[in-house]
Amino acid sequence: MRIKAPSSTANLGPGFDIFGLALDAYYDEVEVSIIDHDIIIESYDNIPLDVKSNSAGLAATKLLNDFKISDGLKIKIKKGIPTGYGLGSSAASAAAVIRALDKLYELELTNEELVKYAAIGEQASAGSIHYDNVAASMLGGFVIVRSEPFRVVRIEPPEMRFCIAIPKIDVPNMKTQVARSVIPNDIPLKSMVSNLSNASMIVAGFSMKDIRLITESIRDVIIEPARARLIKGYEKVKKNALEAGALAVTISGAGPSLIAFLDGREEAVRRAMLDGFKEDGIDAHTILCNIDRKGTSII
Repeated sequence: MRIKAPSSTANLGPGFDIFGLALDAYYDEVEVSIIDHDIIIESYDNIPLDVKSNSAGLAATKLLNDFKISDGLKIKIKKGIPTGYGLGSSAASAAAVIRALDKLYELELTNEELVKYAAIGEQASAGSIHYDNVAASMLGGFVIVRSEPFRVVRIEPPEMRFCIAIPKIDVPNMKTQVARSVIPNDIPLKSMVSNLSNASMIVAGFSMKDIRLITESIRDVIIEPARARLIKGYEKVKKNALEAGALAVTISGAGPSLIAFLDGREEAVRRAMLDGFKEDGIDAHTILCNIDRKGTSII
């Protein structure tokens, strides 16, 4: 069984660990074969091949154990999504392998079950379970996740266009864990209310297919200011992109990539984001993309 899974962006400003959006910028491809015993990870890319350190391997192990499946698996992973840059790379591999196993063994898992199993894999890369990227990659479109009680809601989004700027820098191991470590523990009530109101407006915007309402609400006064200090060039890239015509700019997931929401002026915004990083001595590349609406799919 061969499955492809799209890249994704999470948070969208105030929706930390809640919002995810699937993007057609990049795709991972995963091929799963049944073998006699053990789980074997194969890849030509620079990813962990140890099952416990690989998001797809960890997720697959949990599913096989829960369903008392004694088969072994060979999991071949072709990484199309850059790893460690806030585009849901580990989530995509995990989502693809869980979708493949659901099809191979005719488990008929619900969307919530698919997402929960895939999210197990995030422990390998982030050190903890979170659902936003895996839900977007699994289901496509715009997703909202609530962890207690667990629920995933997918909303069909309007047509949207984006520019992602990816700095050419080395990212640390367990980068997501590092990005989570700078999040403040004490949050003023005023800041919480601001983020909650903007997150609510984003949901309303997607429900109403109102791009202006969505983008004017991508404002985060809690998480993004803390993480911005980890991203050299953040201020200049964001300022440049907005001045060039972007509707909104925010950190993609845990970064260091930044994503701009567009309404035309694509070349101007793209160049402005590259120049912003360059002003801080950082090379970067950009990709223009749309929303992926399918999520994981059979190749």
